[in-house]
Amino acid sequence: MTSTALAMRPTGIASIGLNLPPLAMSVEELAPLRGEDPKKYRLGLGCDSMSLCTPEYGVVELATEAARRALDRWSGDRDRIGMLAVGTETAFDMSRPLSAWVADKLGLSGAVRSYEVKHACYGGTLAVRQATEWRMSGAAGDQAALVIAADEALYEPGDPGEPTQGAGAVAMVIDEPEVATIDSVSYPWSEPQFDFWRPVGESYPRVDGPLSLDCYRRAAENCFKALVGTKNPEQVLSELAAICFHVPFPKMVKKAVVRVGEFFSWDAERIERFFLEKVNPTMVWNRLCGNAYTASLWISVANALKGLSAGQRIAAFSYGSGFGAELLTLEAGPRAAAGDWASDIEADLSQRRSIDGATYSRSRE
Repeated sequence: MTSTALAMRPTGIASIGLNLPPLAMSVEELAPLRGEDPKKYRLGLGCDSMSLCTPEYGVVELATEAARRALDRWSGDRDRIGMLAVGTETAFDMSRPLSAWVADKLGLSGAVRSYEVKHACYGGTLAVRQATEWRMSGAAGDQAALVIAADEALYEPGDPGEPTQGAGAVAMVIDEPEVATIDSVSYPWSEPQFDFWRPVGESYPRVDGPLSLDCYRRAAENCFKALVGTKNPEQVLSELAAICFHVPFPKMVKKAVVRVGEFFSWDAERIERFFLEKVNPTMVWNRLCGNAYTASLWISVANALKGLSAGQRIAAFSYGSGFGAELLTLEAGPRAAAGDWASDIEADLSQRRSIDGATYSRSRE
């Protein structure tokens, strides 16, 4: 088959695997530790639970298990994996990529392009785009890519971001689009800002909360503006079965939806209906695991794709502080309806152990 013919082959998500860590704590347990009303976290932020890692089970284990699950669901041969890209901001080393730890555990070596992608929470999406464009270009030949978005979001005790903490991983094999086709056209937007960053040698991020919220909303407005173009926004957005967002916390997503709706001159009632119908249902898993940085958007996408009929379309808005953003569209494939990757979340939620505030406080000492 010629490179031109290979480039014309449909490309997208062939399989999905997810993984959540073994511990969790409800935001109701955190609130009294910080002298706050639990309603501030549950209603004010929209948070429910925080997924938490252990010393024995961190970002490498999360990424590896999600990858194993994705590979087990893939009909292809592992020898066809020619790219391993890990999007993360929970890096172990400034030189050795996180993909090397994952590849070691998976036994992937040889003619494989293996690397790490960093751009805050946007890194996983960049890895997906790189893998997709590699396949679409024809340069991949008949090879497939394994893309993983994995992170542990942990804040300094007492930090305002603490109730939004979480962790998780999503792995996708980029090959024939059995789960979803990823459109070759996307809508990026970036501006250099210091809204969220973590200097070398520091354990916790620095955050300018008001600036970060403004950047996030501005990015959403510009990306959706580009998607709609000169068309009627009602028509363009109504054709989408779901609209996924990066989820730092659910109320931040709601604020971005309001900004987008106001740009399109919608009234408050129309914005609320749009949020409840198209956006809110995609965040069910995010509320249970908290912010997982690079994995956050793709947890929402995995949720939205399950149960869709072939041909139904969704949008996915990715944001990473610094800042970079991109809006993608995906079309469900024949395996989306089965949504077999949902069993990963069900298994992890049933097996994870809930801890109380006292146990959490000891773990953060």
